[in-house]
Amino acid sequence: MKSYRLEFIVFLCGATVMVFELVGTRVLAPHLGTSTFVWTSLIGVILGSLSIGYWTGGRIADRKSEWEVLAGIIFLAAAIIGISTFMREIILDLLDLHITDIRWASALASILLFAPASILLGMVSPYAVKLKSRKVEEIGTTVGDLYAFSTVGSIIGTFLAGFYLIPRFGTNNILIMISLSLTAIAIIALPKRAIQQQILMLLLSLMIITCGSYQAKKYDVHNFLADVDTEYSRVQILDTKYRKSLTDKGVAVRLLRMGNTTNSGIYRDNDDLFLQYTRFFRLARYFRPDVKNSLMIGGGAFVYPMDFIRVFPNASMDVVEIDSGLTDLALKYFRFHHDPRLRIINEDGRTFINRSRGSYEVIFCDAFSSYYSIPYQLTTLESVKHLYRLLGDDGVVIINIISAIEGDDGRFLRAEYATFRKVFQQVYLFPVRSPDNGRLIQNIMLVGIKGEKAHAMSSKDPELESYLNHLWKKNVPLDLPILTDDFAPVDHYIGLHA
Repeated sequence: MKSYRLEFIVFLCGATVMVFELVGTRVLAPHLGTSTFVWTSLIGVILGSLSIGYWTGGRIADRKSEWEVLAGIIFLAAAIIGISTFMREIILDLLDLHITDIRWASALASILLFAPASILLGMVSPYAVKLKSRKVEEIGTTVGDLYAFSTVGSIIGTFLAGFYLIPRFGTNNILIMISLSLTAIAIIALPKRAIQQQILMLLLSLMIITCGSYQAKKYDVHNFLADVDTEYSRVQILDTKYRKSLTDKGVAVRLLRMGNTTNSGIYRDNDDLFLQYTRFFRLARYFRPDVKNSLMIGGGAFVYPMDFIRVFPNASMDVVEIDSGLTDLALKYFRFHHDPRLRIINEDGRTFINRSRGSYEVIFCDAFSSYYSIPYQLTTLESVKHLYRLLGDDGVVIINIISAIEGDDGRFLRAEYATFRKVFQQVYLFPVRSPDNGRLIQNIMLVGIKGEKAHAMSSKDPELESYLNHLWKKNVPLDLPILTDDFAPVDHYIGLHA
C-alpha cells in the first residue's frame, strides 16, 4: 500500500474535485437557478482554478517537496470547503441583494465559493509528481501514471455524485463528507511519525464542522419543512404567510421553491389555486368545455392537475413530470393523492411528446429548468409540431411563460410567439398581472388553437370573463427568428432580464 500511497491520494482528490463541481450546481441553484450561465460560470471557474493550482503546485514542489506540505495543501482545501459550506448562504444572500445580472452573480458566486479549494486541489497532482519522481528518465511514466489515476478518480467521482450521492444526500451532507474525506486523505499523506499533526488536523476539522453547523442554524431563517436534492433539482418547501400589503395579516400558504423561484404553492386551509397564473389554466373551460383527455407537461407539486380533475369530473389527465422526487414531495406536503384519472409519467416532456401517439383536447405546459427559463427543447419548432400533432381538431395548448412582451426583456416571448405562429392557426397571449403593460416581466399564458373556429373572447361566466379580459390586443412584432432544435438561445434571451 505504501508504494501506491501517492496514486491513492491523487485518485481520491480527482474524485473529490468532480463531486465538488457537481454538487456546486445544487449550492447555487436556490439562488441562481441552473441555467447555462450558472453551468458556464461554475465549470469555467473550476477549470481556471485547477489550472492556477497546477501552475502553483509545480513551482512550490520544485522549491520544497515534502509529504507534510502535500498534506497541508489537502487539509487546507478540506478546511476551506468546511467553512464555505456554512458561509455560502450569507455570501449568496449578499449577491442576491447587490447583483441583479445573473451572469455576474453566477461568476462571482463560483469564484468565492469554489475557486480557493479548487486551486488547492489542482496543486495536488504536480506536487505528487515531484514526490514520486526519482529519475529524470522516468518522469514521463510518473506523470502519466499519476494523471491517469487522477482522471480515473474524476470519472468515478462523476458517476458517484450523479447516480448516488446527490439523489440520496443533502447538499450540506455531501460538502461535509467532502471536507472530512479530504481531512482523512491529508492524514494519510502525513508520515507516521507526525502523529501530533494528524490529531491536530482531525480536531480542527471536527471543530470547523461543529462551529459551522451552529452558524448555519443561526442564519437559517427560512425554517424549511424540507430541503432536499432530487435527481434533477434542489427543492425547498416552507410554510409562510402571504401578505398583499404591510398591514395585511396574511394567509397561511405552503410553497415549493426551485432555482430561486416559487414553483408551486397552496393555501393551507383551502383547495383554491394560490398562484395567480395557475388560475389562467382554467381558460381551458372556455376554449374546450367538453375536454375529456388532457396532457400536462410539468407537474410540479401537482396543484393544477388536482384542480383540473375537480373542475372536470369526467375528464382525465396525463401528467409528464421528469422528476419523480417532486411527485413524492407532492404526495407528502401538497395534498396530492393518486387518482385513477391522473396518469403520471416520469419522463422528459420532449421525449414523451416525440413518441406519444395519444390524442388530447387540451395540452398544458408549465415546465421550467431554472429561474424564468423553459427547457429549450420544449420551445422549438419541432416540439411545437409535436404538440400540434397530439391535439385533436380545435385542440388547445396553454403554456405558461415568464417574460415581457415588448423591448429586450420580451425577446424570448416574441421568439416563442413567432414559433407558434408557424404551426398553429390561432395564437393568443394573456398577460396575468398587467394586461396592458408590455414591458413588465410577468407570467404570460400563450394559447395556441388548432383550427379556424372563431372565439368571441367573452363569457357569461364571471371568472372566465376576468381571464379573457387579459387578452393582449396590441401587435406582437415578429422581429426574431423562430426557435429550432438547431438554434434556440433561450437562456440568452431570458438572461437579459433574469
